[in-house]
Amino acid sequence: MALWIETESVELRNHATEEDLQGVIRAAYRQVLGNTHVMESQRLTSAESLLRNGDITVRGFVRAIAQSELYRSLFFDNSSPYRFIELNFKHLLGRAPQDQAEISEHVQTYNANGYEAEIDSYIDSNEYIESFGENVVPSPTGNRTQTGSTNVNFNRTFALMRGYAANDVGKSAKLIRDIGSNLSTKIVTPAAGGAYNNRAKRFRITVSKASSARVTKSLSTIEIGYAQLSKNIQSIQKRGGKILSITEVS
Repeated sequence: MALWIETESVELRNHATEEDLQGVIRAAYRQVLGNTHVMESQRLTSAESLLRNGDITVRGFVRAIAQSELYRSLFFDNSSPYRFIELNFKHLLGRAPQDQAEISEHVQTYNANGYEAEIDSYIDSNEYIESFGENVVPSPTGNRTQTGSTNVNFNRTFALMRGYAANDVGKSAKLIRDIGSNLSTKIVTPAAGGAYNNRAKRFRITVSKASSARVTKSLSTIEIGYAQLSKNIQSIQKRGGKILSITEVS
């Protein structure tokens, strides 16, 4: 049952080729953005260049993604505070929060010091350094025993890791009831992989749209087949909508 959560470490090694670098970049986007498809226009080209030139490490690139407007729009602006923190644990440490104390600590960090400090609190932690160091892309850790980690963290991590056909866009926290009440968490079968080829697949597009002169924003989603993907993207852009994510759903 745990096979779907097991992943190989992706590391940027010395003398990496451009192909190696691109593999690291793809893995970092996939992990930090919760399996959200990144369009060419959304890529952090400046941060990618810094990584390519050795001016930042993979840890610095992960920080750039997590502090980007894209990450903020996907997981902060349109999520509850608990969901935001829950996803930060998943994306940056590869596990679920263990208890209410951990969540409360991060709520206090955000309230006292703001968004960037909340992101830094994961990436600058001893846990991050010990698990991933400077040049390994974060990956799920809740599927293996860790010092100081309780067994309940296995189930809670499985509850957050939904497989490659799912993404993390959504307002509601998944674990708030279990953690707040100190309950066990049930394991639910994850999303299955996609269809064999692109033309048989379906995709979910999440769109942010300004709704009035006061520029309030609303979210909408549509599910379409591969053949309609390009046409719908063009239509959304013509109407002034902002595409936040494109995710394979089947």
